[in-house]
Amino acid sequence: MRGAASSGKLPDTVRLPQSPGMLALLIAILLIAGGLVILAVGGDVLIRGAVSIAKLAGLTTAVIGLTVVALGTSLPELVVSLLAAVQGQPDISVGNVLGSNIFNIVVILGVAAVVAPIPVHSTAVKIEWPVMVVVSALAIVVMRDGVIDRLEGAVFVLGLAAFVAFSVWLARREVKSAELRAVVEGVEVATAVTGTKGIIRSAALVLTGIAALIVGGKLLVDGAVQLARLAGITERVIGLTIVAAGTSAPELAASVAAARRKHADIAVANLLGSNIFNILGILGTTAVATSIPINPEILRTDVWWTLGAAAGIYPLMRVGRDITRVDGTILLTAYAVYLGLLIWG
Repeated sequence: MRGAASSGKLPDTVRLPQSPGMLALLIAILLIAGGLVILAVGGDVLIRGAVSIAKLAGLTTAVIGLTVVALGTSLPELVVSLLAAVQGQPDISVGNVLGSNIFNIVVILGVAAVVAPIPVHSTAVKIEWPVMVVVSALAIVVMRDGVIDRLEGAVFVLGLAAFVAFSVWLARREVKSAELRAVVEGVEVATAVTGTKGIIRSAALVLTGIAALIVGGKLLVDGAVQLARLAGITERVIGLTIVAAGTSAPELAASVAAARRKHADIAVANLLGSNIFNILGILGTTAVATSIPINPEILRTDVWWTLGAAAGIYPLMRVGRDITRVDGTILLTAYAVYLGLLIWG
């Protein structure tokens, strides 16, 4: 012991060099957790303010539900992917989108079905499922040259605008009254204030929500990058798992609540719509801001998992049947297999 002390070296049992690493790991985890919380709060605040402004502007609850609320739930993913791409972490940006789409279909739909069998009878589902599959396939085609450029991003955004316009038109013509009531309920819950004097407060909520989304997204991206470096995990895997699952948490909570209220079919339509928005809206907007290079590994495996998840639920999407608890268990098992291959494969 004297020799160790006189030479200035510590015994092998003292592992001080590991302390900074553990502290950095803890900080990364706290950044991710804090970012997710702020994103959730910011998204909710922004939606409440935007819904109130839309109501004051005279939009119907059905239109608000299919536009402001539907698109607003995907804002956390948009902010995270945009910030990640701008900061030079395209794997997190793209991984967040693809991972969210897989998580929405396989995990959230699976959990909702385990909570309560989901009847498939929505006209919107019959339209949104094939659109989701086509959009997923289109993403593969666009990514094959190794980049999503600004022009391709602009085409994606225009495609989203056309899809939203078509969804509103379809809702006015064919969506059943029971489905509209569920949409109206969602709008009423999200309404923060009413009356013309509430416009200032609503605008303040929107600005606060935007600020919170930016701060939360920044914390999440920074924490994810730091965790990837410390844990020796690629940014692609972090984006496909932790970031994607975290930003999809609001949809998970909403879908489980809808299943309990016997509105699970609306939750299915929302999930499919969210997947369409993720590709057209998030990848499109991000690519318009800055061209997105595509990791060859993403192109080799992850895009095909995304397309497979979208196309693979076809047997469950037949109108007139239920997505049963057994179906939900199969979906969750498939996600466990995917995670195993992703992490250890």
